Amino acid sequence: MEAAGQQRVVRAEDVAHMGLTEVLRHAFYIHSQYRALVRAIKRNPPALAIFIDFPDVNFRLAMHCKRLGVPVLWFVSPQLWAWKRRRLRWVKKYVSKMLVIFPFEAPFYRARGVDAEFVGHPLATLPLPAESRGEYARANGLNDSKAWIALLPGSRWNEVVHNLPIMLDAASELGLDYEFVIPVASTLKKESILELIASEEQYRDRYRNSDKNFPRILHLVDDAREALHHARASIVASGTATVQALTIGNPFVVVYRVSGLTYSILKRLIRYPAEIPAQPDADGNLPIAMPNLIAGRRIVPELLNDRFTAANLAAALRPLLEDTPARAQMIADLAETRARLLPAPNSNPIYQVCDAAESLLQSAQPKLSQKHVGIV
Repeated sequence: MEAAGQQRVVRAEDVAHMGLTEVLRHAFYIHSQYRALVRAIKRNPPALAIFIDFPDVNFRLAMHCKRLGVPVLWFVSPQLWAWKRRRLRWVKKYVSKMLVIFPFEAPFYRARGVDAEFVGHPLATLPLPAESRGEYARANGLNDSKAWIALLPGSRWNEVVHNLPIMLDAASELGLDYEFVIPVASTLKKESILELIASEEQYRDRYRNSDKNFPRILHLVDDAREALHHARASIVASGTATVQALTIGNPFVVVYRVSGLTYSILKRLIRYPAEIPAQPDADGNLPIAMPNLIAGRRIVPELLNDRFTAANLAAALRPLLEDTPARAQMIADLAETRARLLPAPNSNPIYQVCDAAESLLQSAQPKLSQKHVGIV
């Protein structure tokens, strides 16, 4: 956006800290940057504010915009349909229009008095990667004669630490017939991933290369969509990556691990509305993977916390690696569910955001003389 001529008040990368102690350590600076945003809005109120996700900050900024008479367009809804539903009062009070990317969100908001519109999910409109399997193998040092399994442990370091070791255990159980592709998110360093893998002695000893202290059947790559596209099947940590996997269409298993206390609290907090027909499993656990919520039924396996073991993971993955009815059914279910994420014919999610912004700008012009737009 800065390259396109926008004035950047705060650098998002300077305030992106994960974990309680990390946030507390940088709390003074983070708050000072928030105050800088508020001062910028008050000093030169925009004709329109566009907020993208990030509810903990954006709801507070929306309050200041409302006081200044600035309309608020919100793109990518906070997950109020899962928890913190009391924040709906802030949406109704401060947000002029909500543009959502999941089909069940629009009826959820409309039933509660919010002007909401489903615009489609941007990932669903992307073309599949064009690189051939052979080209991908040569570019990443993969054995083209083997099947590949993608391991997506998460985009945050604490997720990788919790998820990747169990994924590696499952890789060990699946054996040398496969090679494993690990996309490294831009928020992570490949060196850190290598150190984590090297610290797992069983992989270092079993898969040691003659000249590298690194498992030779594991390959670190940059692009998650390419890895998901070329993989026979994948193991995906719960989060945005599950939507990536859904839109690519190859089978996968969803996993995640948090502390026992966090898991217990989340189980009590999550309550889905009628717009999401989610049913608990035999243990009373509601689904959390977005593909299952979009489909309204369980189309991909979820292995969470105690169920997330190497044995369970290998058992869930094996039927998806062969030409089985389970694999064919999942591919069909993923294709059907992906279709629900598509925008209206001859449309595009981003173009619809632009149209909504122009509409709000036109309605705001009699009240405001400013011509710039604030985007957070």
